[in-house]
Amino acid sequence: MKYWLLKSEPDVWSIDQQKKVGLKGAMWDGVRNYQACNNLKQMKLGDMCFFYHSNIGKEIVGIVKVIKEAFLDPTDKGKRFVAIQVKFEKKFKYPVSLENIKKNKDLKDLALIKQSRLSVMPIDTKSWKIILKMGRIN
Repeated sequence: MKYWLLKSEPDVWSIDQQKKVGLKGAMWDGVRNYQACNNLKQMKLGDMCFFYHSNIGKEIVGIVKVIKEAFLDPTDKGKRFVAIQVKFEKKFKYPVSLENIKKNKDLKDLALIKQSRLSVMPIDTKSWKIILKMGRIN
């Protein structure tokens, strides 16, 4: 299993909307950056992803799980980009802000800091565990 981070603007798609769709999950679409798209293509069933609210909030607010691997994104008329399907797993009791992530020296190499505009990125196991602790999830 691998770990990832998915960014969404909460006024477009929020963790609460993700939770409401239930077990069938929701399509994660609209990614138009080639590096982010390549990350989507690497995701496997069961991979876990942090759900990050970008622009408004700038914080990790929960966890979703990959339930369908990459398929052609139906919102892409050019048929170049892919989507995945994810389902809600957990909402953080204490969202982990970008500000607090930047303050943690053990997270200094995180793509979230180094490539702040990237919307889909891998997270190493050590960083995943640190962020879970910060959000008070075991």
